Amino acid sequence: MTTQLIQVGMGGWGRNWAKSVLQTDQNVHLVACVDMEPTMLQMAQQELNIPATACFPTLAAALNEVDCEAVLVTTTLPAHVPVARAALEAGKHVLVEKPFAPTVSEAEQLVELAAQRNLRLMVSQNYRYFPAVEVVRNILREGKLGPVGTVNLDFRRYSNTAPRDGSHLHYKLWQPLLADMSIHHFDLMRFVLGQEPTRVFCQEWNPAWSNFTEPASAAAIITFDGSTVVNYRGSWVSPAPKTGWSGEWHMECAGGEIEWTSRNMPEPDSVTVRPLGKRTQRIKLPDYPLTDRHGSLNAFLQAITSGQEPESSGRNNLKTLALMFTAIESALSEKPINL
Repeated sequence: MTTQLIQVGMGGWGRNWAKSVLQTDQNVHLVACVDMEPTMLQMAQQELNIPATACFPTLAAALNEVDCEAVLVTTTLPAHVPVARAALEAGKHVLVEKPFAPTVSEAEQLVELAAQRNLRLMVSQNYRYFPAVEVVRNILREGKLGPVGTVNLDFRRYSNTAPRDGSHLHYKLWQPLLADMSIHHFDLMRFVLGQEPTRVFCQEWNPAWSNFTEPASAAAIITFDGSTVVNYRGSWVSPAPKTGWSGEWHMECAGGEIEWTSRNMPEPDSVTVRPLGKRTQRIKLPDYPLTDRHGSLNAFLQAITSGQEPESSGRNNLKTLALMFTAIESALSEKPINL
């Protein structure tokens, strides 16, 4: 069964979603594109071979003309809530990019609206859908190495090469690291550990050579309810060797250690385990045909078909969102904060 879907937000990332994911998946049919900017719609027509009759300036206009079961929201953050709300009120299931909403309270309102309408509301936390993530999560669930005491997580990229003239939109983003990037890592912490954060102490800064307007580097100590402490360091302007997009993970457990990395295309995921007193073992990873956004979309479609809440539902994502905002609040206040 093919799910009819309207996509709202046809900027660069939105068009990439359509071309790389939607148009390559036989289980979904993109029936309309929506963007308030005519230029974005024109580019969608040219790059994606979308007819002009399937392009609309508003979601309301698209809903008046085409039938669909779901709406994909790939707009900028300020539009996430109004677009998702309009879709839910129209009786449509919603898959929304992260961050989910500009505030936790607005996200909570959407979660309640979806529940009232018996609709699926899912956040595309696409970093969950990789083999290393699943393997490490299962190792921890099975207790093979005992409880996790400390996690050291590093993310490094050098996204600092464009001219420092204000023309590069990435440099102007609000909280380019903690909100635009680290939310992936915050979600993975919760998902892999199976624990919830209780306390955050975060510091952020902008190195002298940074072209970003707001802080591009941060470090945080995050305590979880299972007594695990995560030492997190991230940077968009690090000259050190780059990590995979999911970061480099070093997990210290009662019975040994785990090192892993994921989303390091074109390199494959990697997981190594060293039980106490034994040699390091490289874990053979299973085939994982639907990774990244393909995995996220598949989980969304399965949730629509089954009527079950997906693992990365809006309700589940509230705590990821809360962790992100708490890290930002801690950095701005220069104080540790309890969740």
